[in-house]
Amino acid sequence: MRYAQLVVGPAGSGKSTYCSAVAQHALDSKRQIDVVNLDPAAEYFNYQPTIDIRDLIHVQDTMENEDLQFGPNGGLIFCMEYLLENADWLREQLGEQEDDYILFDCPGQIELYTHLKVIRKLVNLLQSWNFNLCCVYLIDVQFMTDGAKFISGAMSALSVMVNLELPHLNLLTKMDLLSKSTKRQLDKFLEPDSHALLGDIELNHSWFNDKYKRLTDAIGELVEDQSLVRFIPLNLKDEENMADVLLTIDNVIQFGEDQDIKTKDYEALDDE
Repeated sequence: MRYAQLVVGPAGSGKSTYCSAVAQHALDSKRQIDVVNLDPAAEYFNYQPTIDIRDLIHVQDTMENEDLQFGPNGGLIFCMEYLLENADWLREQLGEQEDDYILFDCPGQIELYTHLKVIRKLVNLLQSWNFNLCCVYLIDVQFMTDGAKFISGAMSALSVMVNLELPHLNLLTKMDLLSKSTKRQLDKFLEPDSHALLGDIELNHSWFNDKYKRLTDAIGELVEDQSLVRFIPLNLKDEENMADVLLTIDNVIQFGEDQDIKTKDYEALDDE
């Protein structure tokens, strides 16, 4: 069995930073977690990927090609479809090593996860290669500090859950950038109360809010009553927090459950 996290989320949510921090945390804990870059538009990240999609195709190639002439978004989708068409390249790069643990650092184009099928096809492919997968959805906590933004973020996370059909974990990133007062307000989003969240929205009167109030009420109650979406705070500067998050993901993908228990023989003590 092989293990992997599919690290997804909007642009700027901290996916590459998360991958780098988890890989370093694992190294400090005497574990090996490799990172695969699947973002063909990546310019810089502070980790060394074991596999880089840019060795196969770069989004710039699709924009400069006279026949294609894609923009950035269309080019990125084309690159991911091109990766699937050349799946043998990815399989050869991944090799056949058992019990390896990989982070797939994915692009920041949110529609790839919410409704397009290209990432879902990649998931099916990886599962056929004996990978146990977990989707780790990252979202910047600074965009989740009022009712309207929270419901929007919750619905995008729910769309990803439904589209990818994977065990799923939602992480609020950049916790270290929040002010103390904002952190105190965060509890109502970690254990969402629809009445409190919708109260925030009602304070901001607008034509849109008034017209779609019943729909917004229904969405808020759905999130609360069905417990469909929950978010876990992630502070990359807090080693204990990182260890807890990684342990949660390990349990989700059943990492280590099939490993043999290590035993040590002791010489019998001589009778006195």
